[in-house]
Amino acid sequence: MKLLVNCWFWFGSVLIPLTCLILRSQAGVVEDFSHVERCKDFLFMGTPPRGYLSTSLKKICQRFADEPRFITFYNPQKHIPIYSAYIFKKSDGEKRVDVPWMFEPQLATDKGSSNMEPFPQSTFMHKNFEDTQAVLEDYADVVQYERGQLNPDEHQVDPLDKAATYTLTNVVPLIREFSFGPWSTQVEATRKRLNNYCHGKAHLITGVTTSGNMIRRENQDRVAIPEFVWTAYCCTDYDHNAPYSERYKFPAFGAYGLNDRVNNHIVEVPIKNLEKFLKGKMEVDKNFQIFYNDCVPDL
Repeated sequence: MKLLVNCWFWFGSVLIPLTCLILRSQAGVVEDFSHVERCKDFLFMGTPPRGYLSTSLKKICQRFADEPRFITFYNPQKHIPIYSAYIFKKSDGEKRVDVPWMFEPQLATDKGSSNMEPFPQSTFMHKNFEDTQAVLEDYADVVQYERGQLNPDEHQVDPLDKAATYTLTNVVPLIREFSFGPWSTQVEATRKRLNNYCHGKAHLITGVTTSGNMIRRENQDRVAIPEFVWTAYCCTDYDHNAPYSERYKFPAFGAYGLNDRVNNHIVEVPIKNLEKFLKGKMEVDKNFQIFYNDCVPDL
């Protein structure tokens, strides 16, 4: 089934018309990421992290302006992403500040658009989809938290790729001191390392662990607050002449930090060490693995 509709998006003060071809076979919520149109290319060797035990998590091929941009493994009960996976693009690290926050229509109904869309102006309309995802009201009165992007726009360069990171299904609540401090520093350090020493494609996966704490609104649990935030990259084509202080962190490395005001320093670790740490923090089995074959390509 194909449907041509006119889609309008605000970019700063400019309203841009886009012709949106909605393919029901390419709906954003997918059974797996096994095809290009389902976002398999955002995963190393087309393989998502393995070992997650929950059967209620949703696989979202995050589409904007009819193009796949990245993927998200989403928890519709806790209203946060468990992880987002994306391809790093060499960038200057600038953030976009003129993009409206968006939601995922396909989470609310299987008849919804496969493209993320800006939140409607009427907050009453938000009730049509707040059962399955976070809405702007959830973040309105929680000044101690920032909307932390798991796929940060600083790691993208194309304006539309940057814009696509501003969906609440790519966002978790981060303590301000952690978000603007250690976590922001880690995002920038990763950007510089991959800019300078990754010659080929870099796949990144950034995720969270939770401990049960929630943002509440109107006496209801609404959005899970991450306990730890973690990230890992995989770049098999890298500069073998890089300084050893950087070279030993290739082809893959990871990091994690406590989402808190204190003791929130970032710990950088090899992938195996990160997986071991996460096994004690998440509902995963003993075969939990972030990257296919731990970022060692098949010969």
